[in-house]
Formats: sequence, structure tokens, C-alpha cells
Amino acid sequence: MATIKITQTGSPIRRTSDQRATLVGLGLNKMHKTVEINDTPEVRGMIRKVAHMLNVEG
Repeated sequence: MATIKITQTGSPIRRTSDQRATLVGLGLNKMHKTVEINDTPEVRGMIRKVAHMLNVEG
């Protein structure tokens, strides 16, 4: 299965609680942390919700 590399570039400070929870669900909790996860429609939806705080590769 294909994977996506996601880096958190924005701070969750002053964001809604659901956006913070989405970052945690993606495995991100600190600035400039990078995770590599499987590319699924569910993950794509989570990325779309907080795209303004992420850098996506692949």
C-alpha cells in the first residue's frame, strides 16, 4: 500500500478541539514532526481538515 509523509508546520494553539484531535489522530503533536502513514480515504479526509497546518509529500 502507498504511504504519505506528513509534516506538521502549523501550531495547534488557538485551533478548535476537533482540529487538535485530528492532528493527534494523525500521530502529530509537535511542530516539525514527520510521520509516514498509509494512504487511505480516511487519512486523506483528516489531512484535508487540517491541511493549513501540514506539509504533505507523496
